[in-house]
Amino acid sequence: MSMGRRQGTQPEMWVAYNELAEGPRHKFYEKLNELLLEARFDRKAEALCAAYYESSNTPGRKSIAPGVYFRMHLIGYFEGIESERGLEWRCADSMSLRRFLGIPLTKRVPDHTTLSKTRQRLPLELHQEVFSIILGVVDQKGLLKGRVLGVDSTFLQADASMKAIVRRDTGESYKDFIKRLAEEAGIEDPTEEDARRQDKGRKGKTASNRDWESQTDDEARIAKLKDGRTRLAYKPEHVVDLETGVIVAAPMYPADEADSATIEKSLAEARGNLKRARKGKRKAAVGENPVKKPVTKVVADKGYNKAEMLRTLKEKGYRTYIPERKQAGFRKWTDKGGLRTAAAFYENRARVLRRPGRALQRKRSEVVERTFAHVCETGGARRTRLRGRANVQKRYLLQAAASNLGVMMRALFGLGTPRGWADRAREALATVLWYFLAVLGRCIDHGRPDSPHRIAAANDFGGLFMNERYCLHPVPVGA
Repeated sequence: MSMGRRQGTQPEMWVAYNELAEGPRHKFYEKLNELLLEARFDRKAEALCAAYYESSNTPGRKSIAPGVYFRMHLIGYFEGIESERGLEWRCADSMSLRRFLGIPLTKRVPDHTTLSKTRQRLPLELHQEVFSIILGVVDQKGLLKGRVLGVDSTFLQADASMKAIVRRDTGESYKDFIKRLAEEAGIEDPTEEDARRQDKGRKGKTASNRDWESQTDDEARIAKLKDGRTRLAYKPEHVVDLETGVIVAAPMYPADEADSATIEKSLAEARGNLKRARKGKRKAAVGENPVKKPVTKVVADKGYNKAEMLRTLKEKGYRTYIPERKQAGFRKWTDKGGLRTAAAFYENRARVLRRPGRALQRKRSEVVERTFAHVCETGGARRTRLRGRANVQKRYLLQAAASNLGVMMRALFGLGTPRGWADRAREALATVLWYFLAVLGRCIDHGRPDSPHRIAAANDFGGLFMNERYCLHPVPVGA
C-alpha cells in the first residue's frame, strides 16, 4: 500500500443537511439538556432578560438567545475553561456542544465580544436570579435541604499585577517610590538595583491596601496567600448545604474584608436564594415531609469566630458551630454587648465541643472544600480574566450554578462531569476486553489459570487502559 499525501481537494457543491447534523453525541450534555428543557430554563431566562432589550418588533439584528449565553458559561465550568475566547473556540469546535447550545453548523457560535457585551448589558441581580432558577431545578430533584449550612471563603487571583500598583496619596509607582526613598536615604542618582537593595532592609515595609491600589483593577485588593506571597485578589464565599453539597450562595467580596464581617451578608443572601428557589414549589406528596423551617445551623472555621457576630446570628435564629481561637487570660464582655454576647459565645463553645459539633466540623471540611476544588481548580475559576467585582461575580455565580448541576447529575446518573462519563465508557470497554481475554485464555490453555501466555496478554491490555485492577498476576505454583 502506497503512502497517501496531503493535497488540495475540490469541495462538493451540495451537502445534505442530515449528513451535517449527524456527529458524535455526548451523553452527559444530552441528559443535562433534557433536565434544563424539562425545567423550562430557556423560557425563564428569556422572560428575565426581556426588560433589558428592545421589543421584538424593533428593526435590526437580534441578539443571541439568553439561554445560549448562560449555557456557554456552564460549559466553561464543565470543560475547565477560564477565558471567554477559549469558550468560543471550544464551542465552535465541538458538534456535541453545538447541539447542547442549539446552534447548527450553518450558524456561527457567539464570539467572545458578544459574551462580554451581553454580560455588561445584563445586571448582577439578573445573574443572581438565574442562579436561583438553577437552584430551584436542583430543589425539584430533592437535593436542597437547607437545614445545615457550611461557610468558608477562598481567594481568586485578579487580572492585575502587583507591578502595576500605585500609591494612593501621590500616585507613584512602586519603582518611583523606592527610588525616592533611596534618594532621601542619601544615595545620589540611585539606579533601580540600588533602590531595591535599599528597600530590602527598610523597616516597616508593608503593602497595605490603605496605601496602595491597582491601576488596572481598582476594585482588586492586596491579599496574603497561605504560602506567604501577596497577590491582587477577590474573596468569594461559599454557603453550602452540608447534607447534599449544593452551593446555596456564592457572593464576592473585596479580598481585605474579614470573614467575620461577611458571614452575615452571605447567610442573608443564602436565605433569599432558598426562598426564591422554593417559590411556587409543588405540593408535598403523601409521605413527604418538606422542610419549612429557615436555616438554623451554621458551621464555619475559627476565622469566623467573633463574639458580637455570634450574638447577632443567635438573634436572627441561627445555631452556630464555630470553633474559637486560643486566647490567654479572661475575656471581658462589657465592651462587647454584655451578658447576651457572653451567653451566645459560651453556648457556641459548648456545641462545638460536643460529638455532633465535631462531626459537623469534619463534614464542613470535606464538603465545603470540595466545592472550592470543583469550581476554582477543575472548573477553571481560580484565575479570573475579568476586571471589576461585579463582572467577576457574574461569571462566578454561573460557575457555582454549573457546580450545582453537576451535583444533580451525579445524584441522578452517578457521574457529574463530561470526563466522568467518558471514563465510565472506557472502563466498560476495558472490562469487556478483560473478560474476553480471560475466556479466550482458558480455551487455549485448556483451563490452566496460571498460563503465562494468558497472563501476559491480559496484562498488556490492562496496562493499555492504565488501570491495575484489569491486570492479571501470576498464580503461585501449588495454590
